[in-house]
Amino acid sequence: MGTKAGIQKFGGFLAGMVMPNIGAFIAWGLLTALFIPTGWIPNESLNKLVSPMITYLLPLLIGYTGGNMVYGKRGAVVGAIATMGVIIGSSVTMFLGAMIMGPLGAYLIKKFDGVVEGKVKAGFEMLVSTFSAGILGALISVLGFLAIGPAVGGMTTALGNAAQWITSVKLLPLIAVLVEPGKILFLNNAINHGIFDPVGISQVKEFGKSIFFLLETDPGPGLGVLLAYWMFGKGNAKSSAPGAMIIHFFGGIHEIYFPYILMNPLLLISVILGGMSADFVFVITGAGLVASPSPGSIIAEIAMCPKGGLLPVLAGITTGAVVSFLVSAAIVKRSGAGEKDDGSFAQAQAAVGNMKAESKQSAAARPAGQIVSGEIPSLIIFACDAGMGSSAMGETILKKKLKDAGLDIAVHHAPVSEIPADAKVVFTQESLAERARGVVPNAQIITVNNFLDSAAYDQYISALKGRSQSKS
Repeated sequence: MGTKAGIQKFGGFLAGMVMPNIGAFIAWGLLTALFIPTGWIPNESLNKLVSPMITYLLPLLIGYTGGNMVYGKRGAVVGAIATMGVIIGSSVTMFLGAMIMGPLGAYLIKKFDGVVEGKVKAGFEMLVSTFSAGILGALISVLGFLAIGPAVGGMTTALGNAAQWITSVKLLPLIAVLVEPGKILFLNNAINHGIFDPVGISQVKEFGKSIFFLLETDPGPGLGVLLAYWMFGKGNAKSSAPGAMIIHFFGGIHEIYFPYILMNPLLLISVILGGMSADFVFVITGAGLVASPSPGSIIAEIAMCPKGGLLPVLAGITTGAVVSFLVSAAIVKRSGAGEKDDGSFAQAQAAVGNMKAESKQSAAARPAGQIVSGEIPSLIIFACDAGMGSSAMGETILKKKLKDAGLDIAVHHAPVSEIPADAKVVFTQESLAERARGVVPNAQIITVNNFLDSAAYDQYISALKGRSQSKS
């Protein structure tokens, strides 16, 4: 596996512990925004929900989910037990601790089960299974309480202090130099949920809001790029931009604008400058949110604003969009002169996708029109990094097209790391094809640079219908 794929896999694993629990984070954020003493409608009684949720519920959910990712329900239970040790063993919120203890507990019980497999006498299986989980969970919990919890607590405090210092000296906008390119490499969920969320949560407990919830989720820079394509682009890029803007800005699915940048990498300058400008406004106006707005929709951004904090957030997002648009417009107009036909958008996407792939994974992937086997697939999976955004869009579009074509095929979406083993066909981005191939080596992997591009689906369905007719 290439370096980039390895980084994506690790980042996706971190994000995978948080993404399934986003609903709980949003619930906590809404309760915080509404009922804390400085909230929209302060309520001393309902405010009692806030602290236990962030102290116990959210870390336990992360630990449970992390354990489940490593070793199913048995790993999840041991992971949750282990997580409780670090929660009690530290005075800071244990999101980072949960990301360590959940997978660690699951890994150790998995190894134990492997050692004793086939060695337990008949009739003692349940006894060994339950007691091994309980004893090992208790031991790891004690280890977390005595050692790992205090260590992670110290690290979390240090990160929080460093973040506060960077913010106070107005250097935080420079982080856009890393955040914006990282998003384009599909590390957006790892950056937001794996790095910024733990720091942000710590700041919310102390200050009632955090700027770190805005750094990756800000939809402004991406909106500026799409506006530039809509006004000055050509061909498919221009015609698809309005729909992409709605999905990106209001739906919060930022992956939708990544292909527009990949077809012209100079536009990285646009989103970096847009991100820096927005972050600068966030810093000088004291903007912040009470929880992570996931997905990064303008609706979610507004919902997570603290009382009196709406205008600074909107000012930063608007600034980022304007700066990104102005820079993007110049780049798009200059490159637009070289576009000769409506197919240039797709061609550029494919070319850049090949350039950014570190290995030959595209050789293992096949074009949409090529059917690997003579059978009509029973299950098609759309896979993206987190399995919640762009893959869900692709699933919806292909489902409708299959229905219109009279083909009864199950279509679902999933994170690339959790593609079902019985998947026959997997649609995914070029940069994720290698990881998908590692999960389901016998499935047909079809790379799609833009999940909204219907041409790939039409080509695939035409090939399916042709195969079906040839058999009948």
